[in-house]
Amino acid sequence: MSNPKHISEVLNVVRADIERKRRPTTWKQTERQIARRLGGKRLGATGQATADVVSDWLSVEVKHRRKLPEWLKDAITQAKAGAGERLAIVVLHQAGSRHADDLVLMRLADFEEWFGEVNCEKG
Repeated sequence: MSNPKHISEVLNVVRADIERKRRPTTWKQTERQIARRLGGKRLGATGQATADVVSDWLSVEVKHRRKLPEWLKDAITQAKAGAGERLAIVVLHQAGSRHADDLVLMRLADFEEWFGEVNCEKG
């Protein structure tokens, strides 16, 4: 005889899987929203190493996470607090690596304000 608890657990997994397939994937939605905001096009899963979103002058890799590290959000807050009318950025440096390989981080709203579609014409 089957264990009712086991059957219930299996049914819950199946229901969750069906629900997950029914609704649009969150990371796909995020890629679409970023493409719209940056005036680009979402390429989707191509099976090749390509950008998630492209425009005339941007090649965007979108990373969607449930939660971002607090220290990273704190760094942006600190940069914004001291920026005044300047563009607030955070430079991430890995010890022992070349500074040319450092990463630059900024808020999307700040990027749009400084480099938005009005100002992004290539050339």
